Amino acid sequence: MSFYQQVFLELTMAVGAALAVANAFALLRRRRDRRVARDHARTAPRAPRQRAPKGEAPTPLLTQAPIGRSIAFLVIGLVAFIWSLATLTA
Repeated sequence: MSFYQQVFLELTMAVGAALAVANAFALLRRRRDRRVARDHARTAPRAPRQRAPKGEAPTPLLTQAPIGRSIAFLVIGLVAFIWSLATLTA
């Protein structure tokens, strides 16, 4: 295996692991994020509306991570990590 192939595999493994860990953490924090957003909405004064640039629709702020997207990215990260780890050890 050449130097560049090994570096590519190591980078793929690192990115896959980071993607999997970050999305697992986002899934674990969903309940806390929902509670914090609910408490903030109850106690905070009304916030002014965000203005979108001309010609663009305003993007809503996410109060918690979407389940489907987080699970999909978690699986993609795990596949990339396991595949590159198997290739490196073979």
